[in-house]
Amino acid sequence: MTDRLSALLRPLTAFYLDVHGNPELSGAEARTARLFADRLAGAGLEVTTGIGGHGVVGVLRNGPGPVVLLRAELDALPVREATGLPYAARGGAAHACGHDLHLAAAAGAAELLAADRGGWRGTLMVVGQPAEETLDGARAMLEDGLYERFGRPDEVLAQHAAPLPAGMVAHGYGPVTAGSVTFRVVVHGRGGHAGAPHLTVDPVVTAAHLVTRLQTVVAREAAPTDPVAVTVGSFHAGDRPNVIPDRAELGVTVRAVGDAALDRAAAAVERIARAECAAAACPREPEVVRTGGSPVTHPDPGLTAALRAAHAAEFGEPAVAMWPPSLATEDFALFGEAGRAVHGASGVRLGYWMLGVTGPATWARTPGNSAALKLAALPANHSPAFAPDPRTALPAGVRALVAAARARLGRPGEGAPA
Repeated sequence: MTDRLSALLRPLTAFYLDVHGNPELSGAEARTARLFADRLAGAGLEVTTGIGGHGVVGVLRNGPGPVVLLRAELDALPVREATGLPYAARGGAAHACGHDLHLAAAAGAAELLAADRGGWRGTLMVVGQPAEETLDGARAMLEDGLYERFGRPDEVLAQHAAPLPAGMVAHGYGPVTAGSVTFRVVVHGRGGHAGAPHLTVDPVVTAAHLVTRLQTVVAREAAPTDPVAVTVGSFHAGDRPNVIPDRAELGVTVRAVGDAALDRAAAAVERIARAECAAAACPREPEVVRTGGSPVTHPDPGLTAALRAAHAAEFGEPAVAMWPPSLATEDFALFGEAGRAVHGASGVRLGYWMLGVTGPATWARTPGNSAALKLAALPANHSPAFAPDPRTALPAGVRALVAAARARLGRPGEGAPA
């Protein structure tokens, strides 16, 4: 694989730089989808576009055997990049979560596997998913018949960029990413003149109390052993400093790695919003609307063990780490049992791991005498300064996907892997 990967790296890096420099937001990934589709088609996969929006599906059938799906994401974030890189994206969007790297690695893996059809048997599916950042894309593709139209996969594999050293991968047992609930909360007041606040019901003050009180959900309503986060990510109210507005609107996310903890925290958000508005004598009940969410991602433990072994063989045992539960969210879980109500398939196993993307020079100069301290000091995903090193992370990402896919696809003359 080394020689073939070396030959691929220059065009694959050009693909990565193109996608990185021209990010497209969730639901608007037309150009990114076209570039990805072209690479898959060029590798010999049968490609279909427009699945669940701008979703891309590439299929390579290579005899009887397991059906393995590799998933990557198309969309970027509404973040202004501040890396200072010569190929940095301009404007108000950026691939600050590594989706560009995921796509390039998936394209490279597809090309390597397509070039070596004598070494495996089964069906390879490669999916470019839209709208992951808004947690809409997996559901949209599945509702558009992903499994019915292209075949039910036995296993769905994905990797995600993390600020670990490039060349490392990390797996977790149990929950890997959190479940979430997203709320839109509208506080209704009675507007008026800033010089006569006694004649108004100020929704800004009420909403500010709500923001503060929501912090007690984690501090006083979640068990210390339950990782839970409640975040107010947006607060919009009014247009002029001398006018008390009629309403204030908050965007709130609740995250937890356990379903019961998530349900408790989400219920607390609704209760507190209504109680704060009642305490302020708001003229109307607040609007508390659940606008989205995602299930907890639980990779299959048996599959995780097999993938860890494949990665240890590929990279060496010291380069394969353990990953603790994270409060980051994903819609990846919908491809498996958590999405059964959407796709109707049972028994689809999920494999998911973290891919190190920090170059050796950056890792060495980052302050801290332990990996934990360095990880805390490095720009995290969604930061304007998040900057994978494609020279080291991209080939590692291709190798990780190929090693995982080879371990799960059938071998000539053999049955499916256990």
